[in-house]
Parts: sequence; structure tokens; C-alpha cells
Amino acid sequence: MVQSQLHQRGIRDRRVLEAFRTVPRHRFVSAELQSQAYEDQPLPIGSGQTISQPYVVAYMLQALQLRSADRVMELGAGCGYLTALLAHLVADVHAIELLPELAAQANATLRELGCERVRVVKGNGLSGAPERAPFDAIIGSAAAPDVPENLLQQLVPGGRMILPVGNLRQHLVLVVRSPSGPRRRTLLPVRFVPMISR
Repeated sequence: MVQSQLHQRGIRDRRVLEAFRTVPRHRFVSAELQSQAYEDQPLPIGSGQTISQPYVVAYMLQALQLRSADRVMELGAGCGYLTALLAHLVADVHAIELLPELAAQANATLRELGCERVRVVKGNGLSGAPERAPFDAIIGSAAAPDVPENLLQQLVPGGRMILPVGNLRQHLVLVVRSPSGPRRRTLLPVRFVPMISR
């Protein structure tokens, strides 16, 4: 997976590639789907949600240019796969998942894999975690209609946020919080489940 789906398609960040080599994706899907875990496709994880396509996850991580000392907020943690990847890349991860059954499943898998210093908390990703801000980077695994302004305010100056944006047509959007206002870049087209709130 790392060589043919990531490196050959332009993922060059060595730390990102090493995280993908280290984290076993098959542990984050059901037993029936484990034979498909290393194919470059999203897979269902229950509750109408999916584990994202490996290439897209790697692309997002590379675009954020993460540093080992960074504090990162993850929105829509799902099964915890991206959470585990982030744990290999940065100092602090605050992962949020709206659905309690997925948060519980993610935490169980993370504990089994020895990711003791990260935990998925139940919460609304659209609200973020202002009490834990500011963050160096924010990464979202569900699509918002537009870039939420309140999340930008939870970034440090110069902080980066990447998430899918749009309804029927979605694109990954990278936003940098700068003194003159947010700098926004539209990246590749994607298809993610919508970010929901209850």
C-alpha cells in the first residue's frame, strides 16, 4: 500500500509514509473487511460512516506539513485510524467523534494497539474544542458546507486546517490563518460523508 498507492502517487513526506507503515489499517475495520483493508478505497465502519481512502488521508497529512511538536485537533475521528496515524506524527492529538459507539470502538482499538496517550472524545466537530485551543493544525474527516469560521479561530497564527468542503461536489480545502485573514487553497476533489451535528 505504502509503495504503490502512496509513494508512487506523490506522497513524499517520510514521516507520513512511516506512520502508514506502522499503523495496521486492518485493525480498524470489521473482520469481514480485513482482506480489503489495504486497498485504496474507503470502507464502511458502521453507523453510516467510513474509514477514508488511504491516499486521501496521506495527502491531507502531507499538505498540513506537520511537525513533531504540533498540537492537532481531529474532527470526525470515526474508527480512530487517522487518530493513530497522528499519534505517530505529532505531540498532542485531540480527536472528536459525534457518535458514541464509534468513539468507544476507536478508543478500544487504540488501547489494543498501545496508543495510550491519545483518546477519542465524544463531541460535535463543528464546534471544535475552544477550551483546548489553540491548535497548530486541524484536520477534518467529514465534509462541511463551508470552512467554519469558529474553527479558524481555534488555530494559532500561521496554523493550518484541512477538510473536505461542499455538499454534492466536495474538494479538500487547505486554510492557513494569517494576520491578513485566512489564506485558502482548493485542492483535489473528494467524496466524504457529511459532518453532522445533533
